[in-house]
Amino acid sequence: MKALHSIDPTLPDDVDPERVWYASYGSNTHVNRLAFYLRGGRLPGTTRVHPGCRDPRMPARSIPVELGGAMYFATESPVWGGGRAFYDPGAEGRVLARAHLVTAGQFSDIAAQEMYGEPGSGIDLGEVLTLGTAALGDGRYETLVCAGQVDGLPVLTFTAPWTMHDVRWNPPSAAYVSHLASGLLSAGAWDADAIASYLASCPGAAGHWPERAITDLLRE
Repeated sequence: MKALHSIDPTLPDDVDPERVWYASYGSNTHVNRLAFYLRGGRLPGTTRVHPGCRDPRMPARSIPVELGGAMYFATESPVWGGGRAFYDPGAEGRVLARAHLVTAGQFSDIAAQEMYGEPGSGIDLGEVLTLGTAALGDGRYETLVCAGQVDGLPVLTFTAPWTMHDVRWNPPSAAYVSHLASGLLSAGAWDADAIASYLASCPGAAGHWPERAITDLLRE
């Protein structure tokens, strides 16, 4: 098993870093799926074509981390069907994630694509690195969060502007649960039982996805 990397919860002093950790708690825990955000192309099984990043290089490193807060499933994913994963940094608990070491420009371009925008315009990270959060809009994945630092570099992710109690939860599809579970398993820090227990407890999945069903998906 790989060692879990601890996150220093303090905000960084450098508000204009060259590199950052992009912490994915959803489908981009899979490096091969993240590649479509970096290199561009059509995701298998979908009609969506990603333009990719200006810098298409793959992450220099990918490490397993745990964020403070909670992951929950809400809204309706046009790609997967069922609820999408969101992060509530103000909630109690822990979130299993995979942090990818990318340039600040790559993170900006990944975030733009998640917001259905075009990469290239750049996102000012000064506010999120100074305050810990920054709302770029009122849509899903338009709120940036800095969870702290690893090796002196900021750990950044994005989520919705609402909290987990402000929205109706929606159970995720089997394909999405399978993808999340296998992505976390590939991070190497958690075994199948730990991942199944974690996902089965997340709001939206709880009561709809028992641990046994998730472990069965991983076996498949």
